[in-house]
This record gives sequence, C-alpha cells and structure tokens, in this order.
Amino acid sequence: MELYRLIHLLAVVVWVGGMFFAYMALRPAAVEVLQPPERLRLWQRTFHRFFMWVWLAILSLLGTGMYMIHLLGGLFRAPGFVQTMMVLGLAMIVIYLYVFFVPYRRLVQHVAQQEWPKGGAALAMIRKLVAVNLTLGGVTLAVATMGWSIF
Repeated sequence: MELYRLIHLLAVVVWVGGMFFAYMALRPAAVEVLQPPERLRLWQRTFHRFFMWVWLAILSLLGTGMYMIHLLGGLFRAPGFVQTMMVLGLAMIVIYLYVFFVPYRRLVQHVAQQEWPKGGAALAMIRKLVAVNLTLGGVTLAVATMGWSIF
C-alpha cells in the first residue's frame, strides 16, 4: 500500500503544486514583465506542457486511489475522510476537464488567430477555475492530513 500512497502523493504534488506555482509565482511575474500577446503565448505553451502532467496525475490518482479504497474494503467501508477526499478529487477532475476542453481550447484558438482580448478572456476564466481547484486541493490535503483524527 505504501507504494500506491507514494504514487498518489507524487501526483498530488504535481497537480496541486503546479497550480500553486502557476497562480502564485508565474502569473504575477508574467503580468509584471510581459505584454498581453507574449503573456498569452507563454500561458498557452505553459498549459500545453502542464496539462500533459495533469492528465498523468489524474490517471495516477484515480488508479492508486481506487486500489487503496479496494484495500480498505470498498468505498462504503472506507473511513469518511477517504470518501470526502474522493468527492473533492472528483470535483477537481470535473473542473479540470471543463478547463481543458472549454477555456483552454479557446485560449489556443485565440492565440493562434492573434485575438488577444478573446484570449485574455479565456485566460481569465482559466485563472478563476484554477483558483477554485487550488482551494479544493488545499482542502483535500487538509482532509487527508487530519482525516484519521477528524472522521
């Protein structure tokens, strides 16, 4: 079980840590030094690379999470904090899927067509949804860390 927990935690670090870095460090720096066209190009290329890792992280989280739940006797026998993590994780995945298939696709299209205001609107939507997912990721980490003592 420890190997699965390690893979699970590494996937969390990639996804939640990547969102934290992008939101708290890259975004403010890009706003300070880049004009909108360059900033939008940077974000489009950054997301292209990061989202490949997020897909891998999601597959790893689902696979390891389901296996560990199986070892606990199934979802309905798992402790409440495990069920809570599952719900929060699934909500994060749904938000990510929306980001990937709607505003990110728009961002790619608008950058390719050099439609900077529309690209900025798509990026703004991504930023808001990343903030939501980052918050959910933090709550999930809190639940995971304190789970045995709370539930």
